[in-house]
Amino acid sequence: MSQTCWTRRERSRQAGSTTSAGTTAMPEKRHLSLSLWEDGSLLLHGALDPVGGAALRTALEPLSRRSGAHDERNREQRQADALVELATSGQRTQIQVTSSLETLQGLVGAPAAEMELTLPISAKTVERLACDCSITRILLQDSVVIDVGRSRRTVEGPRRRALNARDGHCRWPGCERPPSRSAAHHIVHWSHGGGSELDNLIVLWGLLPKGSYEASRDLVAA
Repeated sequence: MSQTCWTRRERSRQAGSTTSAGTTAMPEKRHLSLSLWEDGSLLLHGALDPVGGAALRTALEPLSRRSGAHDERNREQRQADALVELATSGQRTQIQVTSSLETLQGLVGAPAAEMELTLPISAKTVERLACDCSITRILLQDSVVIDVGRSRRTVEGPRRRALNARDGHCRWPGCERPPSRSAAHHIVHWSHGGGSELDNLIVLWGLLPKGSYEASRDLVAA
């Protein structure tokens, strides 16, 4: 046993022999702070009591394993992705993105889109988020709302079940994420004329590296 490991065990043993008052105070020291970095990244800093920490690690551990032989993420990156996956799995996360039609279509010179709780995001990020979502169309004239409409771009029900059965898991090479933890992706994005028929859909994990979604058309063609 290494000296470091022995020291940790010894400290744990000594901590276990302290008064119950000290143990009771542990949960009171819990904290979590969130702050934005200059580029819009979210910085996390905090501490959990032993029970809370064990619960979090238990939830993250199965999600932070390598997804296949081609998974080149280091452990810190896998744990970060696992935390995001934990926050978004099992329910459709509600994120509000405000974008112009030109940005949604990826036109050159289009302005960046606005998203709650972070800095403006690029047209490519908007396209990825809009692939499987609900869109609310709001027309403005002189900053006054003159029309509101809604359009669903989600893949649900029998079509999603058929897609899950066909693909079996994320189709990216080396990724074995099950459909329940992956997204239904439009190969030809609907903003570029692609439909939601089964031939234009593919199961992809939502946290694949940048560029993976754009490469999905070549993946299907191969």
